[in-house]
Amino acid sequence: MPDAVVTKRLRKAYGKVNAVKDLDLTVSEGEIYGLIGPNGSGKTTTVKILCGLLRPDGGEAQVLGSPPGSSSVRPLIGYMPQDLAIYLDLKVKQNIDFFGRLYGLGGKKLEAREKGLLRMVALDGREDSLVSTLSGGMKHRLSLVCAMIHGPKLLFLDEPTLGVDPELRFSFWQYLRKLKEGGVTALITTHYMDEAGRCDRVGLIREGRLIAEGTPKELRESAGCESLEDAFLVFSRSDAR
Repeated sequence: MPDAVVTKRLRKAYGKVNAVKDLDLTVSEGEIYGLIGPNGSGKTTTVKILCGLLRPDGGEAQVLGSPPGSSSVRPLIGYMPQDLAIYLDLKVKQNIDFFGRLYGLGGKKLEAREKGLLRMVALDGREDSLVSTLSGGMKHRLSLVCAMIHGPKLLFLDEPTLGVDPELRFSFWQYLRKLKEGGVTALITTHYMDEAGRCDRVGLIREGRLIAEGTPKELRESAGCESLEDAFLVFSRSDAR
């Protein structure tokens, strides 16, 4: 299949700290790819580069065949950051409408997508609530809706289910699978190893470098472990030697 994301020897430093170091990454169109690693491993920096929000210090990157952040790519991607990217002084519906109209949506199409997504994240009935009155988990779920409202071809989701209860996490993954069936590609960062196990492929990142990659089953078998969490520890210890 064609590649949705490609990086070659991608580098980004903050002073003397190498956040991303010679990262080679490939995400095929139509797959759910999980980028897994501890805090400070370079996951968020990588995602921001691919969204065109940060300039790399070196290497190459392509998103849907074009440079990150180019005008041809921006309408085709959705990005949900770890930090909230919604307006606290607006209502839930006003936030969604604002982001939808940025991408040219309106009328019945916007209304239909809004209803479906709010139902998915269990925020239906809260359309007229001020965002500032929502719980932290609800705000996070609204941020996810705003990232997905325009029906992007490629999703960058940085810790998308942080603060979401297990039942809603399950619903999210059901919806993500439906999107995949429709040809949507997703690159997800997560700390939840059970979520990593639901990805088609997983890349384990440590100190800005990819230390292992494969399907969850391949990684477990290669490390000789029953769990993906134990496999990550095996690869990390081996890389540190």
